[in-house]
Amino acid sequence: MTFLIVGLGLIGGSLAKAISGRTDHLVVGLDTNAAVVAQAVDEGAIARRATERDLQTADVVIVALHPQATIDYLKDNWRKFSPETMIFDTCGVKGAIYEALAVELAGEGPIFIGGHPMAGRERYGYDHALVDLFDGASLILTPRPFREQPVLAEIDRFAKAIGFARTVITTPEAHDRIIAYTSQLAHVVSSAYMMSPTADLQAGFSAGSFRDLTRVARLDANLWRDLFLFNAPDLVHEIDELIAHLLDLRRAIDAGDGVLLKSLLAEGSRRKESNDADMAAWREEDE
Repeated sequence: MTFLIVGLGLIGGSLAKAISGRTDHLVVGLDTNAAVVAQAVDEGAIARRATERDLQTADVVIVALHPQATIDYLKDNWRKFSPETMIFDTCGVKGAIYEALAVELAGEGPIFIGGHPMAGRERYGYDHALVDLFDGASLILTPRPFREQPVLAEIDRFAKAIGFARTVITTPEAHDRIIAYTSQLAHVVSSAYMMSPTADLQAGFSAGSFRDLTRVARLDANLWRDLFLFNAPDLVHEIDELIAHLLDLRRAIDAGDGVLLKSLLAEGSRRKESNDADMAAWREEDE
């Protein structure tokens, strides 16, 4: 099979390396940066720069671009793809992509399945792409009913061949609602935490807690701006939920209410332990 990867950044570059390194499939690629394409060819991540003909003949097209760039690329090139081509995107938002492509998806064009690899790093760009980035990770898929269902087993086999532990099937709406909490809110909190002037004084006074909470503050601001804005309602809901809990803690601390404070902290600890146990059971069942 021939894979065309559009966008050779952290995700697209890692997919190219994993597919080329762990399967016999042919991988060709596109990127706006010609030097990145040349580097990917030199390293064997892709066989060559993709041509216009590859859009018509590729078996699988993976669009690994920022949300608006993904929408623009697919709209501009939709008619060039074969009806047999399978197209994935890798954006961290799904509802906005499907909504923007409503006209294209209503026709008899290629098969489109929204995807989201649940893996990443605090660094970005091809230079930080890794062949093993997806090892043990989940690949979320948001197929529409009926048409895409027959190919899901094939996608699952392919995903596991390049390192993913599992595929998770859901709807675009459920994806965006949950990702607002599990991913986007974490980046909001980390970024806001680093805005305290006290952060400049942390040397010698910080350890694992500081490191863990601030890791994802180092981000691609253009990408995360778009992800936040494309998923604004769900993310604002989670921010409001967090603020409410912070205010509960603030009131207890300010009032010197040790009983209430202990209760709030114990509830957070209990929920974390319960969540960890649920995740362990889910992973065991998944295996």
